[in-house]
Amino acid sequence: MVSFTYYGHACFLLDDGQHKVICDPFLTGNPKAAVKMEDVEADYILISHAHGDHLGDAPEIAARTGAALVGIPEVLGLCEERVPGLKQFPMNLGGSLTLPFGKVRMTLAQHSSGVPGGVACGYVIYIGGLKIYFAGDTALFTDMQLIGKKDDLDYAILPVGDNYTMGLEDAALAAQLLNARHVIPVHYNTWPVINQDVRHYKEITEALTPAEVHIVEPGATLKM
Repeated sequence: MVSFTYYGHACFLLDDGQHKVICDPFLTGNPKAAVKMEDVEADYILISHAHGDHLGDAPEIAARTGAALVGIPEVLGLCEERVPGLKQFPMNLGGSLTLPFGKVRMTLAQHSSGVPGGVACGYVIYIGGLKIYFAGDTALFTDMQLIGKKDDLDYAILPVGDNYTMGLEDAALAAQLLNARHVIPVHYNTWPVINQDVRHYKEITEALTPAEVHIVEPGATLKM
């Protein structure tokens, strides 16, 4: 059993009962944060790109908890500048990394990276017998179909806020391309510019695809 706990914006925790994997821990300064940076526990921290609302508190959480950072080398370089000596697993697009909880595979994302020389990414996370795709920040792109073809996805965690990422309609098409059994929308309603009617997203995605859409409020936990 894997639990998904949503901390707000694009930050969430995956917990298989033995390992805690947190993604994009933007908590300090996040008006929707459901937990304080000081209270987060983690064994691994996955970072999709270097924008402040995704890199967030990653170096400080890693320093306090001993968690290892996973990300693009240029992004991890920023973490090293802030807190030297952190445990790191640098990766790049298309690469896979075996870790004690399972495996992560780094995927393409269509988005700016927030650091010179870097690229934005997503991840397929193999944990607790599940395959969970975290898109990071991205536009819709047709190669999402390849991601779903390579991995029989149980869950897709997709941004739906529009303006900086896909909006509702494009994220519904992304769910169709990925062919995941379940979808969790994130990256919405943090600020007015990305306010969305997420229940409408659930309606259009479930009408377009066989997927079940789970709306998880900040602070809530979904048993996967």
